[in-house]
Amino acid sequence: MLIPLILSGGSGTRLWPISRKNLPKQFLSLTGEGTLFQQTVARAIALPDSTPPIVVASDDHRFLAADQLLDMEVSGATIMLEPAPRNTAPAIALGAMQALKSDPEALLLVLPADHLVGDTASFVEAVQAALPAAREGWLVTFGIRPDRPETGFGYIRRAESIGAGTYRVEKFVEKPNQATAEGYLAEGGYDWNSGMFLFKAARYLEELGVHAPAILEATRKAFASAKADLDFVRLDKDDFAKVPDDSIDYAVMEKSKNAAVVPVSCEWSDIGSWSALWLAGAKDDNGNLLEGDTLAIGTRNSLLRSHDRHLVATVGVDDLVVVTTPDATLVAHRNAAQDVKKVVDHLKAMGRSEHSLHRVVHRPWGNYDSLEAGDRFQVKRIVVKPGAALSLQKHHHRAEHWIVVSGTAEVTCDDKVFLLAENQSTYIPLGSVHRLRNPGKVPLEMIEVQSGSYLGEDDIVRFEDVYGRS
Repeated sequence: MLIPLILSGGSGTRLWPISRKNLPKQFLSLTGEGTLFQQTVARAIALPDSTPPIVVASDDHRFLAADQLLDMEVSGATIMLEPAPRNTAPAIALGAMQALKSDPEALLLVLPADHLVGDTASFVEAVQAALPAAREGWLVTFGIRPDRPETGFGYIRRAESIGAGTYRVEKFVEKPNQATAEGYLAEGGYDWNSGMFLFKAARYLEELGVHAPAILEATRKAFASAKADLDFVRLDKDDFAKVPDDSIDYAVMEKSKNAAVVPVSCEWSDIGSWSALWLAGAKDDNGNLLEGDTLAIGTRNSLLRSHDRHLVATVGVDDLVVVTTPDATLVAHRNAAQDVKKVVDHLKAMGRSEHSLHRVVHRPWGNYDSLEAGDRFQVKRIVVKPGAALSLQKHHHRAEHWIVVSGTAEVTCDDKVFLLAENQSTYIPLGSVHRLRNPGKVPLEMIEVQSGSYLGEDDIVRFEDVYGRS
């Protein structure tokens, strides 16, 4: 069996302010149809003889992953939840252990969820070329043939051929400086390290046991204590905290004598920064990548991305990145795009929420948008999916007014249960036990006005929750 393993735990901080901790880049639509996660899943399940994927994701992103698979009508996927990030070596070990439950000879195709592949046919050909070596026990990685002297990627040096289109890995090298990258490109025989792999699940665990036995042992213990929870496989927080943090490259691939590489040109990008997205995108005659409501006058080689109806206009500038969201705007030189992570680090240090939360916050039942806030009041736009419900809850410090804009709301307020139609409203007194549910077949949209002495999201006592939240 060819089992795709989708690694979906990244945070994508270099694509702030679009990508944030609670909605990272893999779950965003940045280029092409669907999100990067959905594009990755679609590529994987289209391969001959492939099964539904195993997804390893952060616990915080469980409903994002599940909803996006549901939107694709992908059934049979396994979503494994990491309580904390532990890098790729343990994540792949978890996927391998899960795969072996289905097939002791399982082949694991490891794909990061946040990469772009523009040429799917070439990618499929590369996977087919890698299969014989993987079946023979090689740990195969896919090397991207470089088309420029890139300093943002690690490289793989090819050795002798071991089969059609497949080579033994001579060595892995760290991200080079500009002169070294130019030398690699001129010399040939070097490929970018893509972070995509194909190998037998059992062979990976075998090599992990040789080169990083502490990771294997701790991951086995965490996997053994995992529990099924709704549609997820949930790992024990305490057991997983004991798993060492390391990448597959450092833990296994750089040490293995059985590493192989299949070079491929497939219009690949890791979308690791705004400059990478600019490189991958379709640009106008002036080299500008324009998304949303934008106006570029005398502007060259820039990326402009506006939110919704927010106009972004530039005049007489070159090589800029300008990105707006409802609550933040980024302006950066395109060559400094790798440093956007520093903004996120500063926001964390300042205790601000913009590094992790968008103004629109997604929940398993839908989403809410904080429209306005002031002293002792807050206004939200709430959208509830058909058939979904918020938890049965109460608040100690605030009351709420609900106004239905569209759809139908079923309201529970203490011992009363009643329906509200469009343009109707109700009042939820402070301390009342309440719930909002959408009994209809279309989204429920409503406006909520909160008032009280404290309006934080942690002022909530849940009595019942179908999503397993406390």
